Parts: sequence; C-alpha cells; structure tokens
Amino acid sequence: MPAAKAARPREAQYLYLTTTGRRTGRPREIEIWFTRHEGRLYLVAEHRERTRWVQNLRALSRVTVRLGKRTFPARARVIDARPEPELARAVKALSEKKYGWGDGLVVELTPGERRA
Repeated sequence: MPAAKAARPREAQYLYLTTTGRRTGRPREIEIWFTRHEGRLYLVAEHRERTRWVQNLRALSRVTVRLGKRTFPARARVIDARPEPELARAVKALSEKKYGWGDGLVVELTPGERRA
C-alpha cells in the first residue's frame, strides 16, 4: 500500500492590502489575489496605473498586509518590466498558474520588521 501524501496547508487565495489614501490619509483596504516568489509577495493590478491602490502606494510605499491570521507591515514597489523583465514574467506566470490570469502591472510586497 503506497504511503499517504502528507497533508499540505492550502495556500490562501487572497490577501488584504491596506494602503494610505493619497488624498485623505485614511486607510484603504482591498482584497486581492497574490503569489509568492523568492520570499516576497506579488500582486497584479489589472488596470495598471489607473488602479487606485497602485496610486496610493506610489504616494506612500508603507502598507499593511493581512494574510490569514497574520498582519504585518510591508514595503510596496511597482516592478518596472523594462529593467526587470525576468521578475515581471516570473510573477505573471505564477499568477497565471494559480488563478488562470496574470496580465497587468506587477507590485512587489516586501515584509517589514514586526512591530512591538
């Protein structure tokens, strides 16, 4: 009888991203699909620079991420596909594999230090 596969925790399908409103200064939370690559989290903005959460994080890159039961600070940056084409392609391919979709502007989230 073959050995049973070890149960693997299922990866969450989405995370909650909180940016600071560039005009209001108020927190803005969205639910969004994500992928993981080399220790970082990545998002894909379908409407690219027109996306409000992208505009917000361009104004202030400090964001908060809630993933499952964990909440942590992170730094966000838009990936420019011209100088980083391999990274942009890799993230889009991961998103395509996980969700069947990966076309848009890639945003990287780098987890920050834990707050006391």
